[in-house]
Amino acid sequence: MGEDPIEADAKIRRVITRPRPGHADLNGAMKYGHRDIRNVLERSSARETAARVAAGAVAKTLLKQLGIEISGYVKEIAGIEAKEVEELSIKDRQTISEDSPVRVLDKDVEQEMMDAIDQAKQEGDSIGGVVEVYVEGMPAGVGSYVHFDRKLDSRIAGSVVSINAFKGVEFGLGFEAAKRNGSKVHDEIAWDEEIGYYRKTNRLGGFEGGMTTGMPIVVKGVMKPIPTLMKRPLQSVDIETKEPFKATVERSDACAVPAAAVVMEHVVAFELAKAITEQFPSDQFPTLKKAIDDYREEIRCF
Repeated sequence: MGEDPIEADAKIRRVITRPRPGHADLNGAMKYGHRDIRNVLERSSARETAARVAAGAVAKTLLKQLGIEISGYVKEIAGIEAKEVEELSIKDRQTISEDSPVRVLDKDVEQEMMDAIDQAKQEGDSIGGVVEVYVEGMPAGVGSYVHFDRKLDSRIAGSVVSINAFKGVEFGLGFEAAKRNGSKVHDEIAWDEEIGYYRKTNRLGGFEGGMTTGMPIVVKGVMKPIPTLMKRPLQSVDIETKEPFKATVERSDACAVPAAAVVMEHVVAFELAKAITEQFPSDQFPTLKKAIDDYREEIRCF
């Protein structure tokens, strides 16, 4: 005798025809002709970043074995900015961000950021922010100045803005460079007998001409506030009735910037590992390690 069929949850079976502003709902439904928007909203969820973080964790392990370390942390939440911490080592950045509830390196603004998140939650609103990824140990010349699709900063930028809710990316000074004269933007080149060529500053965030300079990579990503608002739903239109309505709430957080810092860190790690394994022989790790070590010595003595 067979088991009785399990009754499907009514919410799962319910057809959704009301797109939420700020989500992929309406655009995705129009693209594929879906009349049930749940087909879009579930697939476009940030849950997909879990797989990318897993892949990035493997990439980080590889990079670390090659002497390349990476750290991701929060720079700003709701206009509350953390001060610059250029003097911090990569190890300190990793430790402090891991210990912080909001993954910020500046302890002076940590509580203020937490309070802003609590306030947004209480008001049923949401807030965004800026995250930064910092990388040490990348050798100069990784990427390409010849092929537009192999420029490493371009690849990283594309991956960063592919993260759900990310709307902007910048390297080093980024948009601030538009306000300065060239003498205050570009990094002067120097040479040292021990380390070879280096830059006196790092305003360009470790990239020139689509390639790494050997300086730390500094890349920021801008995350918009989550569009699902618990107490302040935005106006939309039902795709079947064409009647206006206030957007429904599926599930939401007041702020996902600290979590996004983790995602961005691993997304950048994946792109760096991909570039390394494309440029150097990598069928076996010892071969890759030797190729990187030999290359580092070659450019040091260039």
